[in-house]
Amino acid sequence: MSSPSDVLLRVSQLCVRFGGIVALDGISFDVRRGQICGLIGPNGAGKTTLFNCLSRLYTPASGAITFDGIDLLAQPQHAIAAAGIGRTFQNVALFPAMTVRENVMVGRHCRTGTGYLANAFRLPAVRREEAQVRERTDGVMRLLDLAEAAETPVKNLSFGTRKRVEMARALVAEPQLLLLDEPAAGLNHEEVDGLRQLIVDVRDRFRVTVLLVEHHLNLVMRVSDQVVAMNFGRKIADGPPAEVQADPEVVRAYLGTETA
Repeated sequence: MSSPSDVLLRVSQLCVRFGGIVALDGISFDVRRGQICGLIGPNGAGKTTLFNCLSRLYTPASGAITFDGIDLLAQPQHAIAAAGIGRTFQNVALFPAMTVRENVMVGRHCRTGTGYLANAFRLPAVRREEAQVRERTDGVMRLLDLAEAAETPVKNLSFGTRKRVEMARALVAEPQLLLLDEPAAGLNHEEVDGLRQLIVDVRDRFRVTVLLVEHHLNLVMRVSDQVVAMNFGRKIADGPPAEVQADPEVVRAYLGTETA
């Protein structure tokens, strides 16, 4: 059992229902600070539903989510980024006509404090804040190898590069927890291999905890410190990658048999 100071995210007996359908059925697990935790399971296991609860897009019927000591379910949706949670999506959600820099800068909005009047009159505080936003944005872009594409419209980029832009936008807000929703979707073999190293580098350089939902099992097993396996809204295994991969219930969930 993790000590309270080690735990950044605690999900406790979370239940979500859509009419008569039980999407999450009493799932519980902890994610420790600085970990990369992979969330796996067949289609319909409840992984995206769980992510949407963490993002406050869904409100569970019962259960609790504690993030860095606060009750996450008591927070409004618009406060999640400022609370320290960043997220990417399976379907890249960027502004295609805007440049890479402009897209990344949008992610910093939750950390700005100047109001409407200060911006209208271009007070010194606004100019200082804009300089800080630009400095932070440029730093994140350099670390994610996006600096050379800073002035390129996102619509002109490859799909893999767009994924990095979306990750940069999440990181520029300085989150404690980064939620990656199927980051390998649509990537080729070479890009997936690069993504594995990128996730590790992001964890180390930004000192961020990572929770990723991913169908690419090889990536999850190679990059994760901890793996949580789900099926039909329940947790069926939780532990080190090799242990979870060999778990009979996980094998049955994926292959329908205990022998591969």
